[in-house]
Amino acid sequence: MTETAQISMMTSEQVSSLIQAGQRVWVAGDEALLSTLPKGDWIGATTPYFMTEEGGAHTQQSLQVTILPKEVAKISARFYSAEELCGLAADYPANGFAYILIPAFSKAHSVFAQDCSNWPGVFDRPLIGWIAGVNVDQIGSATPKVFNGLTGESSAEKAVVMHVELVSELMAHANIINLFEPAAGDVLTFPAVGFDVTECFVNGEARNFSAYLTEHAYDTRLPLVADYMGAHVNVSVRSVDALAGKVSFYAPVFPGVEYKAAAPVADYATEFRNRLVDNHENPVFTCNCILNYLYAGLEGTKTGDWTGPITFGEIAYMLLNQTLVYLTFEKAS
Repeated sequence: MTETAQISMMTSEQVSSLIQAGQRVWVAGDEALLSTLPKGDWIGATTPYFMTEEGGAHTQQSLQVTILPKEVAKISARFYSAEELCGLAADYPANGFAYILIPAFSKAHSVFAQDCSNWPGVFDRPLIGWIAGVNVDQIGSATPKVFNGLTGESSAEKAVVMHVELVSELMAHANIINLFEPAAGDVLTFPAVGFDVTECFVNGEARNFSAYLTEHAYDTRLPLVADYMGAHVNVSVRSVDALAGKVSFYAPVFPGVEYKAAAPVADYATEFRNRLVDNHENPVFTCNCILNYLYAGLEGTKTGDWTGPITFGEIAYMLLNQTLVYLTFEKAS
């Protein structure tokens, strides 16, 4: 049996009433609206993009709220600086999960993306969350923020984490839906960890990566795909600068990991919608990638019964791209 949470679009006044009534909530939306909310049992982050009950939406006039179900026994929340994030597992609940929100383009974003798999205990409990964003046409001029409602503070540099204790009868699970599979062909490796790449190895031969992608007329809507402990993980291309010979990604590549180009998806929008409709789990929380929203044309399109924020990166233990991440509660065995 999976427990559920209520996820819906609301006015800031409606959300304020929920918080004042003692509801435990997660909130997503515009900074101006989030800043009006009272102190209480909530955390939140900025994004103007959502999967709603009516379909994909772009709005700065409403907030999206996840009301945590009664099976949540206890919560705590705090900010973590980039330097403090390595110790976040020390605060994990005995039975439950951690929900993490990180501002895009911050030092915390970079540190988490590149280092989290090396932190002690980080995989001991489900870690799920997302990267806060802004309007895509305001990148560089607007600043993503995260909010700790328990203290009434916000930050553009720190992560905020809510540690959630569940009743003993339930366990939390972090789950991923990924459309992409590695294609047959060249094996790509990289000499160093990072979001920006100049050199790579193609089947062991050193190449300039920008030149390689240009030579192959690579469709940058398709990510690179790697096998991380049995799961296919995407690294999405942000830009290819042929003049500078540099390629930038939305998540870092790692040395010692083999990557392949993703196999093309015949109809991105249809396949994405079908995968959601065919999945009969009942998620407590869902978030989806801004690239899926843009490339699959999800604005105005209903994605089954799935609702949640559209994000600048999804987190299921580590930073992911072009995936849908969701959280379920299951009966403890």
